[in-house]
Amino acid sequence: MFNRLYSNIDIFNKALDGLWLRDKTINHNISNANTPNYKKLSVNFEDKLKNFMENKSSKLIKTHNKHLPTTNSLDEVKPIINIDKNHSYRFDKNNVNIDIEMANRAKNNIMYNAVINQTVDEFDKIKNVINEGSK
Repeated sequence: MFNRLYSNIDIFNKALDGLWLRDKTINHNISNANTPNYKKLSVNFEDKLKNFMENKSSKLIKTHNKHLPTTNSLDEVKPIINIDKNHSYRFDKNNVNIDIEMANRAKNNIMYNAVINQTVDEFDKIKNVINEGSK
């Protein structure tokens, strides 16, 4: 049971890292909203995290006991920063839409707070197990 709990905490931690980087990137976009030729940045990590959660073990088959382990590592899940070079909303070739960025920041803050609450709930579960076990 503890492995599952710690695994959830590790996944939540990885999600928080991605959400924190996204917040930093959105703030960078907002601060460069009036910079000529600036191209908007975005962060993607959800697909990789979802893939990890769905395929915790590799589909490779171990045919010999001396082969390397085939499990996927959560350390391999890293956020990707993309540069949007396709669109330009203005004559100065800047493609940051401040309204969209502000909405993205609000959405990201809600997601961050939700993951924080889930992480706290996981620690509460561990605390309850410890407290009940000591009785």
